[in-house]
Amino acid sequence: MIGVLVTFTQTEKFDRATLAKTAGELRGTFEGMAGLRFKSFMLDEDGFQARNFYVWDEETKARAFFTEEIIEKVTGIYGVPPKIEYLDIVGFVDNSGT
Repeated sequence: MIGVLVTFTQTEKFDRATLAKTAGELRGTFEGMAGLRFKSFMLDEDGFQARNFYVWDEETKARAFFTEEIIEKVTGIYGVPPKIEYLDIVGFVDNSGT
């Protein structure tokens, strides 16, 4: 498994309601996506960073998703280019089924 942390940093606070609306609109894009286990849309407590966290089955699928086209698209959505970090998941707890 591999995690991908995508961070968008602005000089002004993100509007939480707008981010929540965007997350709702984009949710269907990710539901049932091959190789993607989880995706979350997040906002840091100060409101200056929006973060999306993905958990993928394989690194190749994760890296294949983040094309230049996708990066341009999300830059348009969030208004700033993302910082993308690939993280090796060495342990994972999933309590969603309990």
